[in-house]
Amino acid sequence: MAKSQLLDCLFFNYKLALNDIENYLTGLLSQIKDSIKIIEELKDNSGDLEIIKKELAKINGLFQVIVNKLNSNDNSSDKYVRLSSAAKFYLENYSFEREIETMSKLYSNDFHRLKNIRYSILKSLNDKKLIEKVDSIMEKL
Repeated sequence: MAKSQLLDCLFFNYKLALNDIENYLTGLLSQIKDSIKIIEELKDNSGDLEIIKKELAKINGLFQVIVNKLNSNDNSSDKYVRLSSAAKFYLENYSFEREIETMSKLYSNDFHRLKNIRYSILKSLNDKKLIEKVDSIMEKL
């Protein structure tokens, strides 16, 4: 195989791998956006705390998968580095599990407490412009 053909083959394989990663990330980011939308649209009714708990667990898990995937691929693309950094910051600095567990035992039907935890979660997702980065990447993919 000639040197130019080998380079063409390597470049083609690189583009395929990059396309696979982008498709994979698009799917994960889409699921995150869906979960955020569910949390945003809740009306702070009885039973919403269980929905918040489920969607928050999904969001956290998906961000962890994204961070792990981007770190393992050694992808130095600026948009992915910013997303990974913001997601890592979110995962390291925000945890609502204890508050949700306390609320589920004592205040699961309290409209104001449900609203406050929901707004706190949404505010945390906007820290470091995490959601903006998700939106931006999804638009470009």
